Amino acid sequence: MELTFRKAVKKDEERVWTIILQAKEQMRRLGSHQWDENYPARDSITQDIERGEGYVFDEAGQVVAYGVVSFAGEPVYEQLNGKWSSDAPYLVVHRLAVVDGKKHQGIAKRFLLEAEKVARHEGIFSFRVDTNFDNQYMLRLIEDLGFAYRGECIYRGECVRMAFEKSLSPLEES
Repeated sequence: MELTFRKAVKKDEERVWTIILQAKEQMRRLGSHQWDENYPARDSITQDIERGEGYVFDEAGQVVAYGVVSFAGEPVYEQLNGKWSSDAPYLVVHRLAVVDGKKHQGIAKRFLLEAEKVARHEGIFSFRVDTNFDNQYMLRLIEDLGFAYRGECIYRGECVRMAFEKSLSPLEES
């Protein structure tokens, strides 16, 4: 399948929100407490796109995946109950979701690999993510991609997440 990785634009917002709602429903069915009725909120998606941090995979003009690719840091990571490998600038991906009908085809993995390329082009060589202890899909994915467990972080005062980190190698000159 031919996928184009690009920044999300305003016209993608409705489709992205549909994908987020599908992911919320899947998590609910699977008993995961990663996302709920309040998070992520529609306003979060609007702000992601306005900040230029929302990215999509586009297949023949149709958005099939969405995620945040940010270099702005994650404030809760400053209070990690554990230890990061360095204090260097890092990439973080949040709110990764794939549309129903395209799940289990490696799209989320490809999304994270594309985010790594963006980081390397920006001269960033550390990649951090966090996920809930019951998000088995994400836990398998980050293990498969070579992330190392670094500890726990807490969102909104009560939501404990497992935090992971991966070192990236610089781009090779061609």
